[in-house]
Amino acid sequence: MQVIKTISEARKIRQQLSGSVGFVPTMGFLHQGHLILVRRAKEENSTAVVSIFVNPTQFGRGEDFRQYPRDLDRDLEMLEGVKTDIVFVPSEEEMYPSANGFNSWVDVEGVTEQLEGASRPGHFRGVATVCAKLFNIVQPTRAYFGEKDAQQVVVITRMVADLNMNLEIVVVPTVRESDGLAMSSRNTYLSPRERKAAPVLFQALSLAGELWRGGERDAAKIRRKMTALIQKEPLARIDYISITAPDTLEELRKIDRPALVSLAVKIGTTRLIDNITLK
Repeated sequence: MQVIKTISEARKIRQQLSGSVGFVPTMGFLHQGHLILVRRAKEENSTAVVSIFVNPTQFGRGEDFRQYPRDLDRDLEMLEGVKTDIVFVPSEEEMYPSANGFNSWVDVEGVTEQLEGASRPGHFRGVATVCAKLFNIVQPTRAYFGEKDAQQVVVITRMVADLNMNLEIVVVPTVRESDGLAMSSRNTYLSPRERKAAPVLFQALSLAGELWRGGERDAAKIRRKMTALIQKEPLARIDYISITAPDTLEELRKIDRPALVSLAVKIGTTRLIDNITLK
């Protein structure tokens, strides 16, 4: 496993690679969900590349950039265990040089204005920009993302199509704990009591699925019942519950087509997101 830290080194190595390249961009503090992405990249490509970079530009004021969990030695050991070929670990200065400032951004309009985009202004500008930079550096054949970050997948897929980037976006199903909680690096913030409360997100999503399979098509009614369930958990505070078209993220009144049910809920001070697709 090669660990590289500079863009120049990454480009030099990329020129030497033959065959397809599968790329998994991460912010580190890896869990089994990340490793499943890496395994898919290994299975489907000649070379698997993983990046570890906590991207400052996707964090807003007052968010958890400084507190975001980091453990590079642990991450590298985990990636070695799944036989990752190359790990790109750039510094902040390498990605955003300060000598001449940084003034170029990627803004994906429309699909960034609701849900996470409404709750975290500027978040997707940072996500799209860093992904565009990483795609430019790594030049992957395929890039792998988890379904848990559904809006991120929509944004990156739209960016790749709109800018004619020569790669395929592969979406991998959400990996969950035994009680349904979606795996996330932020789960480490939860206290034992909060961890017991956190599966309420998946319980609410499961309720939506049950109602839909039972014939309910009124999105407002489903949201109300999800809200009532979550409000029974004292530690939970709802940011949003949404039922949208999966590709446009347009809110649906009637579920007469495939639908993305997504939510953001604070458990204590930790903000968690999750989703399911009804189809």
